Amino acid sequence: MSVPSENVSSTKVPGPSALQLLTDLMKRRIVILDGAYGTALQGYGLVESDYRSQILSEHPTPLLGNHDLLCITKPEVVQAVHRSYLEAGADIISTNTFSGTSIAQTDFGTQALAREINVAGARIARQVADEFNDGKPRFVAGSVGPTNRTASLSPDVNRPGFRNITFDELVNSYIEAIEGLVEGGADLLMIETIFDTLNAKAAIYAALDVRQAQGIDLPMIISGTITDASGRTLSGQTCEAFLYSIQHAQPLAVGLNCALGAQQLRPYVNDLATRCSFPVSVHPNAGLPNAFGEYDETPEQMADIVTQFAQAGWINVIGGCCGTTPDHIRAIVKAVEKLPPRQVPKRTNQLTLAGLEPLKVDDESLFVNVGERTNVTGSARFARLIRENNFDEALKVARQQVESGAQIIDINMDEGMLDGEAAMVEFLNLIASEPDISRVPIMLDSSKWSIIEAGLKIVQGKAIVNSISMKEGEVAFIENAQKCLKYGAAVIVMAFDEKGQADTYQRKIEICERSYRILTEQVGFHPSDIIFDANIFAIGTGIDEHNNYAVDFIQAVSWIQQNLPGASTSGGLSNVSFAFRGNNPVREAIHTVFLYHAVQAGLTMGIVNAGQLGIYADIAENLRERVEDLVLNRRDDATERLLEVAQAFTSNASSSVTQDMSWREGNVHSRLSHALVKGVTDFIVDDTEEARLQAERPLDVIEGPLMDGMSVVGDLFGSGKMFLPQVVKSARVMKQAVAHLLPFIDEEKGLHSNSKGKIVMATVKGDVHDIGKNIVGVVLQCNNYEIIDLGVMVPVEKILATALEEQASAIGLSGLITPSLDEMVNVASEMQRLDMNIPLLIGGATTSKAHTAVKIEPAYQNAATVYVTDASRAVNTASSLLSDDKSYAEFAANTRAEYEKVRVRVEARRSKQAFLKLVDARSNSVPLNWKNYQPPKPLNTGIQTVTPKLAELLPFIDWSPFFMT
Repeated sequence: MSVPSENVSSTKVPGPSALQLLTDLMKRRIVILDGAYGTALQGYGLVESDYRSQILSEHPTPLLGNHDLLCITKPEVVQAVHRSYLEAGADIISTNTFSGTSIAQTDFGTQALAREINVAGARIARQVADEFNDGKPRFVAGSVGPTNRTASLSPDVNRPGFRNITFDELVNSYIEAIEGLVEGGADLLMIETIFDTLNAKAAIYAALDVRQAQGIDLPMIISGTITDASGRTLSGQTCEAFLYSIQHAQPLAVGLNCALGAQQLRPYVNDLATRCSFPVSVHPNAGLPNAFGEYDETPEQMADIVTQFAQAGWINVIGGCCGTTPDHIRAIVKAVEKLPPRQVPKRTNQLTLAGLEPLKVDDESLFVNVGERTNVTGSARFARLIRENNFDEALKVARQQVESGAQIIDINMDEGMLDGEAAMVEFLNLIASEPDISRVPIMLDSSKWSIIEAGLKIVQGKAIVNSISMKEGEVAFIENAQKCLKYGAAVIVMAFDEKGQADTYQRKIEICERSYRILTEQVGFHPSDIIFDANIFAIGTGIDEHNNYAVDFIQAVSWIQQNLPGASTSGGLSNVSFAFRGNNPVREAIHTVFLYHAVQAGLTMGIVNAGQLGIYADIAENLRERVEDLVLNRRDDATERLLEVAQAFTSNASSSVTQDMSWREGNVHSRLSHALVKGVTDFIVDDTEEARLQAERPLDVIEGPLMDGMSVVGDLFGSGKMFLPQVVKSARVMKQAVAHLLPFIDEEKGLHSNSKGKIVMATVKGDVHDIGKNIVGVVLQCNNYEIIDLGVMVPVEKILATALEEQASAIGLSGLITPSLDEMVNVASEMQRLDMNIPLLIGGATTSKAHTAVKIEPAYQNAATVYVTDASRAVNTASSLLSDDKSYAEFAANTRAEYEKVRVRVEARRSKQAFLKLVDARSNSVPLNWKNYQPPKPLNTGIQTVTPKLAELLPFIDWSPFFMT
């Protein structure tokens, strides 16, 4: 489409072409906005009857001062004000709808007229603009004010988490107003006088919604308000943080207005012009109000200051706010008419985020620490505080993260026994009242979109969504990405796709490149708002396939930096050292070494415990060498060599480990146990054979000394004294022992195989984590169970169909992320619906006995549902479930009784007892007449000695406090 010159004969500006016309005009000269409407309308000396007219003559509430109503009751006055500003030289006139939302109109009882006010206001402005046939286009900006509510602040100082308006309520009110403005003929929107950026984000969300629904161009000028000399908005944001929080709207211009005069706005206009990649608009007050609330700055004085703005190259749009008149606009037009507009710089590939303060990340930035301790899945203490509703202490955790150097805080409320949405909203509302915490950007971390979206509706700054991925396909990926863009958030994209989690370098870069193309070319994301998490997996697990995980990640980071311009990279650091949980010094060393190499490759940020990061150069040389061997996969025996140091490090002994063979002097049972615990295979066949010769049956060796040894492994692993790679080594020792015994067992039973049961195992739909499941499978197979592993992301239909087809003895479900818990309940419900009658085993990092007891087991009552703590416990559990009927019945009954107690305890904790006030309790006291009371005489007087037996006391002891955690 050709762009008309300023000498076009037609003054009618069609809506679809307004953006092109105005954009072209701003490139050629400084565009003039009109001035104040309240000031002008007050000059007419209007009275109550003018605001009512015949239309609202019977309205029960006073309407004087509701200027927006004049669009309906006195349209000729509003027309006159528009006309005066156009005659003064304004290019853009604003509709008289600053308080035209239903929320703001509620104070006058006229909320039902909100849409009509906006339609009428836009039509009046459109009609007047079209009257001017002077050879240049005139534009109508639909004025959208901030309402009289604030979404980021509590109106009650005693209740910091309370809000009297929600994001959704704001959006609905704004949609109604904006639809009216569009219907009335507005060319663009003026979202102005923003004192709370969250309100502005709701208005932007509404505008984008209307634009999408109606398929129209709907450009926006977005203008914030610096309330005082602090240089911040009322809700605490700096000018730069405000800019980053609203730039997703791709505004026609970003600016400042109201509260201050031009002179007071000067440093903030400079700040905005320096950083803004959009045109800059300014419409200040006519100075500061005097003692009588009047504005004394003359048109000449204001024009002089504005001229300095233009000469400095700071502005593209200029107008006036409170106290300004057509004379002020006329003086400004004359002052800037020969001065060039600001040259708008192109947006750079810098990741920009915001809390109350900005965070800009570019090639020169240091590694960005994301505090991980405000995550219920990663911090037991934080999870406990949230479950107990102890938000004051939980805030201290967040504060400690920021004080320790976290530049972003990761907040996760994914826990099966928690209302994640409610917890996220409550915590974020409280954070907003703590400037020392909310100054940094927020990372909203959840596997549930509903929790992420609840958080996006609370955060006024520019947040990071952690995360979105293509694991459910491109359609769902695009849909979630579009929502993130609409809320103004940057996104972490996990390297998942429909096939599962990317675990190799090639898969990582393929998925990241595909995601990048979709986000930038289809969704409209700026590359700098994309952060890739190429999946940090645990190394040192003892499983050969995991040895190169760290190298694959580091290489993928380097590739992303070189090939996906503008994109950043991130990762959850604690994952890499998970195999060594319980040994914090070794984990810290792994984190430090891993980060050293990952940052060298270009890693932008990482989710870390900001208070527990080591210094690479300070790591003991022998430890650093072995950790580096592990991280960089330089030796095949890197895991074993690090385990030697780890064991010595834990016991504060020397790092040089000498071989101690004294364990060979014990009996065969103790030797087998030692071999399992230490992962020693050198003598396992000989010792197993010796044990077989001593036993009545070969199976007794498995169910006796070998299982005893695995129980020790389970105890040590559960207490953090043993690590994941050691458990894997123990499982391999077990497998070798069982392999030696199997021929003898087959011979005894006359069978070619001796499966103790067939178990279908699967990571449930929506989850791609399977390391724990794989280890459980190894352990069970070593104990002669037949495992049918269906893999990850398995839908309920496939799990149950396979179990029925294979006549499985049990089903085992695994999951790591919180949505897995809901899917497990779904599987249990379907098993009940299909009247299946086999045990159900539940396991995974986010699962728990409480969740299993409260939510999963009640959904499936035909057979036992059992929570399995870890791989070492799986064998005993499977043995109890799949042995003879008597053992199963006893185990199932005991489990059900135990889970019933858990349910009772959980329900007791949930219930809140309302206590009477002290004065009410005293008034309700039992009336006792002690004067007439004669106590009975005891049968025996004097000192009595009682010596009960312990057995007599046992029924009276309440043991529950000893077992409650």
